[in-house]
Amino acid sequence: MEIKIHGDKIKITKAMKDYIIEKLDKLNKYLENSENVRANVIVKVKNHEQTVEITIPLKSFILRSEETQEDFYAAVDKTIDKLERQIRKNKTKLMSRKDKPSYDFDFSKVVLEDEEKEEEHKIVKRKSIEVKPMNEEEAILQMELINHQFYMYKDADTNKPAVVYKRNDGNYGLIESE
Repeated sequence: MEIKIHGDKIKITKAMKDYIIEKLDKLNKYLENSENVRANVIVKVKNHEQTVEITIPLKSFILRSEETQEDFYAAVDKTIDKLERQIRKNKTKLMSRKDKPSYDFDFSKVVLEDEEKEEEHKIVKRKSIEVKPMNEEEAILQMELINHQFYMYKDADTNKPAVVYKRNDGNYGLIESE
């Protein structure tokens, strides 16, 4: 696996780099063509907290995890654990897809742990909404008024659907359609 490590407001030491590489090697057992896979790691520092974000783009989907801890090594461990859990949790879904794209995964290595029983998630509620044209600021205001984590609207300038959402850091994100 090719690993790109970047530091945001932090200098990545050799020990930090070696630790990230060692932990990411745990994921190689799940990948069939690991030499063709690229992992992007970003380490950020804010106050006394360290955030480790790992993104692994594969052919048909993206594995991504982010964790913030006071200890860098604990953040790396939790991030890797989340990625492994994502792979195990979605094993059945990925294998049963009708289009059967190549995922670069060797699912024979994925073993479900007893405490992680596979649950069938289903849609339990459907809603139809009227998507009104508005700008980003108005969409954020509407989202806050209804006390939701996201809000779908039609961008007044482009006339395309967009979603504004509240991020874990308290800021907002925007997803625009092409």
